Amino acid sequence: MRLLDKTAIVTGGGSGFGEGIVTKFAAEGAKVLIADRDEANARRVAEATGAQWIRCDVTRAEDVKAMVDAAFDRFGGLDILVNNAGIGHLPQPLEALPEDDFDRILSVNVKAIYLAAREAVPRFKAGRKGVILNIASTAGVSPRPKLAWYNASKGWVITATRAMAVELAPFGIRVNALNPVAGETPLLKTFMGEDTPEMRAKFLSTIPIGRFSTPEDLGNAACFLCSDEASMITGVAMEVDGGRCI
Repeated sequence: MRLLDKTAIVTGGGSGFGEGIVTKFAAEGAKVLIADRDEANARRVAEATGAQWIRCDVTRAEDVKAMVDAAFDRFGGLDILVNNAGIGHLPQPLEALPEDDFDRILSVNVKAIYLAAREAVPRFKAGRKGVILNIASTAGVSPRPKLAWYNASKGWVITATRAMAVELAPFGIRVNALNPVAGETPLLKTFMGEDTPEMRAKFLSTIPIGRFSTPEDLGNAACFLCSDEASMITGVAMEVDGGRCI
């Protein structure tokens, strides 16, 4: 029960890595608010874990404000903010990505973190405590070809995490990131372009441990970084990648 009596928001908590984080946090005693555009999946994970949920488009300022307000209204406060929601794009030459897709990637992977920080940080400062965890990617450390703009968005997340950590440390607020390798989530097919045995084998050949990351892997790492056990850890981008970035 490492998160007993802690309160947390997990964006994109209705599937994939977010679901793994919600499941682990709830098992460790946290009160969790799932924020997701997909109401059916958010409700499904909430019912399975005892979490609560709210429909939220993380690219809309009014939705993000309502999300943070809901955590305070329902739980009486907020201890942990997990910015997990993210999207990718199909592998393609960097000059071929449509502008609308580029804008969407920046809105979900970049702007959403700004919007959430704008709402949560003043409240964390007032309480002189708080934890923010941003889900980045190994793509921000060791980019794969033909995923240029996704790679760049995750590089931004890593830099933002470090900048936030330095600025917010004097207020008792820790900020860290996780860098998962490709995982068994709905985004896997997007990254590979096609989900075939041959393409899976190609991806797995770059991961020394020989498997994809799982929602459980991310949940375990997130639990540690958001717990009091990690009270001296801030500004790190921890790779959960089976050795891919070595």
